[in-house]
Parts: sequence; C-alpha cells; structure tokens
Amino acid sequence: MSNEIREKDHEWVKAFHSNFDRLLARLEKLLEKQQPSAYGDELLTDKEVAYMLKVSRRTLQDYRNNGILPYTQVGGKILYRASDIEKTLMKGYKEAYKYKRS
Repeated sequence: MSNEIREKDHEWVKAFHSNFDRLLARLEKLLEKQQPSAYGDELLTDKEVAYMLKVSRRTLQDYRNNGILPYTQVGGKILYRASDIEKTLMKGYKEAYKYKRS
C-alpha cells in the first residue's frame, strides 16, 4: 500500500466510513439487547440460568418450588439475580480432601 494521503471524498475513505458506520450501528444494537440490571445486579432469564447450570428449565422450576433458587417474577416472566445464583452455588461448594489410607 502506498503512503499517499487520501482525500475525504476518495472512494476508499467513503467505503471505510460506510463500513465503520454499519459496524457502529450493529454494536449499538447489541448493547441495547444487554440484560437489564436491578440495583447494579445482572438479571438472568430462566433460559440463561438453565444453560449456565446445565439443567433443564423444568429442573429450574423444581428448584424454585423447593426454595433452592431465589427468583423474581414480573407478570409471567421469571428472572434470577446473578449474585443469587453465585451465592447458591457457593453454599453447595465442598472443599476437596485427601484420602488417607489406613
């Protein structure tokens, strides 16, 4: 590529700006889809939590019914706070121990 200076009406510069504008618009759309948060805590849908925990959505319903996972319901929408999921996982965490032979 040569070191020549390109004018703003040059085709290459126009194409660059056009591609940049399209990329910026796509990025803005992605940011709009970002999950809502409650008081700085990320809210997750049941689909997202099921994927994270590698369980079915029906199993999540059992966890809710049995009081294992706290949740919020707005209308028919079930939402989980990311911090609640982390706390629940940490409660069930077991330290590894060494097996001692007798």
